[in-house]
Amino acid sequence: MAAAVVWKASANGFRLPDQDAFATARGEAFVATADNPSAVFYNPAGITQLEGNNIRGGLYGIYLDRSFSPPGTAPNHGHTYDNLDNYAAAPQLFYTYTPTNLPLSFGLGVYAPFGGVSSWPQNTGFRSVAIDGSLTYLTINPVVAYKVLPSLSIAAGMMVNYADLEMSQGLLKNQLPSTNFFRFTGDGWSVGYNLGALWQPHEEISIGATFRSSASVTLDGQTRYEKLPFVSRTNQSAKTDFEFPMTVTVGLSYRPTPKWNLEFDADYTDWSSFGKTSIHQSSTSPGVAKDISLTLDWQASWMYEFGVTRYFAHGWHASAGFVFNENSVPNAYYSPLAADMDRYVFSAGTGYKGRHFNFDVAYQCAYGPTHTVTGSQPSSVPATSTGQTANGSYDFISHAVIVSAGWHF
Repeated sequence: MAAAVVWKASANGFRLPDQDAFATARGEAFVATADNPSAVFYNPAGITQLEGNNIRGGLYGIYLDRSFSPPGTAPNHGHTYDNLDNYAAAPQLFYTYTPTNLPLSFGLGVYAPFGGVSSWPQNTGFRSVAIDGSLTYLTINPVVAYKVLPSLSIAAGMMVNYADLEMSQGLLKNQLPSTNFFRFTGDGWSVGYNLGALWQPHEEISIGATFRSSASVTLDGQTRYEKLPFVSRTNQSAKTDFEFPMTVTVGLSYRPTPKWNLEFDADYTDWSSFGKTSIHQSSTSPGVAKDISLTLDWQASWMYEFGVTRYFAHGWHASAGFVFNENSVPNAYYSPLAADMDRYVFSAGTGYKGRHFNFDVAYQCAYGPTHTVTGSQPSSVPATSTGQTANGSYDFISHAVIVSAGWHF
């Protein structure tokens, strides 16, 4: 009796690839460029390109417009329901240091690679499938990069991750006349690693690759549920396990002149790690099983990213980019909290890089054509007994702004 555990932030699944304004302006096509401190995330091998001390931080803010229309067979057909959570934000901070007498560079990143929030009205027709959910996911990522040759660098780092999850659903079709809900909250820590490589075989061509490992986390917390008049409000300790996905990105940067940088990246996320799991409660209560099974069965997906930057005099530059983002949530166990679909992402931005100070600002617009879900099954028990499903049509559009600023010393 627990809601599907996924919801939409801004990218596939609830992944957040937007960690720097310059990279986002280029459609996240940055793995083969990686020439500012955010390379700690995008490709840690790139920090060997930076001299001395560099610090750079920023904030990604997004407005999301998500809506649901029930299928023609539903009693509430003809209505459109809007998601109640429209705004989200994620900060990031990066630092790098390259000593003058060693072929090594050191970096540290603090950022949110996953996250999101979603809340639907109670009368959508799928409240026993999902009502609301939120995920906070923070990574602390120290890295070391080694310049093997003037044209080749490699890097490795450790990712220490903190996750805090909340999710809820109804136990009956309707919120009234009797209060009914099931909620899980939990948090936990995990450890993973990331790798990177950057090779420049020719002055006009650079090839980059980065790997971020999966990370398994046990979320310890509690369940709260109520189903009046049969079950009064009950709290008990509970836990569940999730494996956050492995990602791989490879890219090629082409710089026909010092004034232009064009890059194409392919970015893979192995969402199949979100298969089946369970919420384990400390005891059994009337009408609620001790172990509650969840079936997600997500699928691996790709993002294809293209970006271009034009450099001008006096340190100024302008960029534009495009991303095609594949759906990672099959219809079979579709979750309204995820509401995932194929998406098209457009971005543009500008910035300045001086001797010490640098900044970038980017705008991003993402659009998902109407995605119609049929044949969906609930991922857990309540919706099975109520007969509710996630079937229907989902629409998505978002607008985001990201600002980054840094200092070299």
